[in-house]
Amino acid sequence: ILLLNRCRCYMNCKRLFKGSYSALRALSRRHKSSSDFVKVVEVGPRDGLQNEKSVISTEDKVEFVNRLTDSGLACIEVTSFVSPKWVPQMADSVEVSNSITRSAGVTYCAIVPNSTGLAACRKTPIDSYCVATAASETFCKRNWNCSIEKSLSNTEAIIREIRGVDASGKPPPFIRGYVSNVMGCPYEGDVKVSKIVELAGKLYDYGCTEISLGDTIGTGTPRKFKRMLEEVLKAVPREHIAVHCHDTYGQALPNILMALELGVRAVDSSTGGLGGCPYAPGAAGNVATEDLLYMLHGMGLHTNVDIARIVDAANFICSKIPGRTLQSKVGQAMSSSSVKSTT
Repeated sequence: ILLLNRCRCYMNCKRLFKGSYSALRALSRRHKSSSDFVKVVEVGPRDGLQNEKSVISTEDKVEFVNRLTDSGLACIEVTSFVSPKWVPQMADSVEVSNSITRSAGVTYCAIVPNSTGLAACRKTPIDSYCVATAASETFCKRNWNCSIEKSLSNTEAIIREIRGVDASGKPPPFIRGYVSNVMGCPYEGDVKVSKIVELAGKLYDYGCTEISLGDTIGTGTPRKFKRMLEEVLKAVPREHIAVHCHDTYGQALPNILMALELGVRAVDSSTGGLGGCPYAPGAAGNVATEDLLYMLHGMGLHTNVDIARIVDAANFICSKIPGRTLQSKVGQAMSSSSVKSTT
C-alpha cells in the first residue's frame, strides 16, 4: 500500500510540474545560447558627478577615471562636453580627457550635445561619442531647450558630422544614443512605449552603435520595464541595446535582471551609486557598479571587472566629495574589515 501511494504521488507530481519543467528547460537552453559576457558601461565620471554641488578637482577626476581603467572595465563615459553654464561640474572636460591614462581595449566616450561640444571633444583623444534625446517634451525643453523633434534633428546632424570626418578609411566610430525617461518623466508622468520604440529606432537608423534606454527617475518596476524592452527589441537588435537604471526606488537591479533575461548584454552603472540629473528633481544615482557586479558574478556571468578595484575607486571618489559616504550595499560590506567578497 505504501509503495502504491508513493507511485500515485509521483504520477501526480509529474503531471503537475510537467509544464513548469518544460519551461525551465527552455529557459536554460536560451541562457546557454546567450553570451555569458556582460559589458558594464561605467558612467560615474560623467553621470555620477554632474549633479554634485561641490566642484571636484580635475586631478581627482583624472585619478578616478584611471582607477576605473585599472579595474578592467570595457567602457568608461569620461565626461560631457556641455556648456559649463548649464553643468558647471563638466567645465574641465577637455583637461580631464587629455590627462587620463588610456588603456588599449577600453572604450572612452563622452557626451557631445551639439557641434560646439563635438569640436571641443576633438581637441582630445576621445574618439567615441554619446548623443541623447528624451521621451518627454518637457524634459527635452528643460534639458536641451528644444522639442523632441528638434533634438532628433540635432542628433542626426551630429552623427552625420561624426561619421563624415571619421569615415576616411577607418572603422565606423562608436556612437551611443541615450533615450531618457523610458519609465516616466518628472514633469509629465508616464510616457508611451510607442514613443520609446520610435526614438530607439530612429537613433539606430541614424547610425548609433548602441542605444541606452534610461530610467532617468528610477520609477520603473520589473514587469513594466520588461514590457517596454520587449517592444523596443522588435525594432532594434538586442546586441545594440543597453539599459541605464537609476535606483531611486530600489528597482534598478530587478529591472536589469529583466533585461538580462531578454538577452540584453550591456548595462550602465555608476561606481559608488553616484549620480542624479540636474533636470530630474529627486532622481537618485545609477545602480552602483559594485552592486551590479556582485549580482552578475553571482549569476555566473562574466564582466572581466575586478570588484575590489571598483570599491577602491568608489571609496576614493566619495572621499573627495564633502559630506559624501559610500552608499552601495556591496561597497559597505567589502569596505568592512570583517566582510570579504567571494565573487
